[in-house]
Amino acid sequence: MGGAIMASLQKRGPNSYLLVVEAGYDANGKRIKKTKTIQSRTKKEAEAELARFIVYVESGMYRTPSKMTLSEFTGEWRAKYAYTELSPLTLKTYNSHLENHILPALGHLKLDEIKPMHILSLLEDLRKPGARKDNLDGSLSSGTIEYIYRVIKNVLSRAKDWSILNQSPMASIKKPKVTQQKLNFYDEQEATEVIALLYKAPIMWRLFCICAIVGGFRRGELLALEWSEVNFENFTIKITKSISLTLKSQAVIKLPKTDDSIRTVDMPVWYMEELKIYKERSNKERIALGDRWLGGDMNYVFHAGFGKAIYHTQPSKWWKNFVKKNEFKYVRFHDLRHSCATILLENDVSLKAIQERLGHSKQQVTADLYTHVSKFLSRETANKFNKLNPKINKLTPLL
Repeated sequence: MGGAIMASLQKRGPNSYLLVVEAGYDANGKRIKKTKTIQSRTKKEAEAELARFIVYVESGMYRTPSKMTLSEFTGEWRAKYAYTELSPLTLKTYNSHLENHILPALGHLKLDEIKPMHILSLLEDLRKPGARKDNLDGSLSSGTIEYIYRVIKNVLSRAKDWSILNQSPMASIKKPKVTQQKLNFYDEQEATEVIALLYKAPIMWRLFCICAIVGGFRRGELLALEWSEVNFENFTIKITKSISLTLKSQAVIKLPKTDDSIRTVDMPVWYMEELKIYKERSNKERIALGDRWLGGDMNYVFHAGFGKAIYHTQPSKWWKNFVKKNEFKYVRFHDLRHSCATILLENDVSLKAIQERLGHSKQQVTADLYTHVSKFLSRETANKFNKLNPKINKLTPLL
């Protein structure tokens, strides 16, 4: 490449600019021109981007965007979108699917080479045995495959939004169907039995697990719970935040899953009385720790010791070991939340009340999740009319 660099900025739309850099002549005497379309609110921002583009072209590193491989573009996607727009946990999940499934299959392809058939072939391969990358037996769930589809769509949609591709190859591909898996849960009798077993456990873990059963709380909501959100006068617990990830030994605190997840939940009096005893003990321990307190300004109800937040996966591991040790029916820690809803449905509590307690965004979400219980209760309701059966009712004359 030889000759002087010439550059220009052309406005294409309300927030769109075309960057043009002419960088000398090629071996055939033809002017070398590099272009890039950007989204920018102001001309000043566009001029700054043009300056960076000139440096990039001068360095000889520039490639026509559509000629970048998917692996190369993914780096741009992370820097310009994912790091700022995705939550830390979502980004971690996206990166896992990219590195384990998407890039090994498609990463070598240039963006403009990726066709719908490439993606359809990948989705088909994901359904085959051996597609898992966690060394566990079995196939990927339909929910995981649908999630991988969404990751691919997100990345390629950014390529289209940034005018690198005219159209995403995902446009003609339907979202894979998700087969609703049967929920595991404890019924009222099983919940009673497992709560009794929990009285063999340390008080913190006992109250942590029981809180999930009777409150319907998510694991992350309990991890982020502080004493200031516990009201002993009204017997309530308020959920305002969540911990779903730990990075570099630090808990990542964020808002709950949805706006409706920010809620105040009425708790049983007996539970709140035990929690109050636990609080008195916790207060004494904190005073005794003095400068060794590691919680900073946070005053977690449940902590890993010295006030530090519990590692986000620890409750699930503790729960699994506890149930196995006591030879009790195993359900995931998250299924304790499902158990809460199931017990309430069994006791004729309305879907609306359950929706509010669990913090679902819509009542339909609650109905869809617990359709198995609803069908059972519907049959039980119909069975109440069995006593009106004329064949067993002696007051009805037989024909």
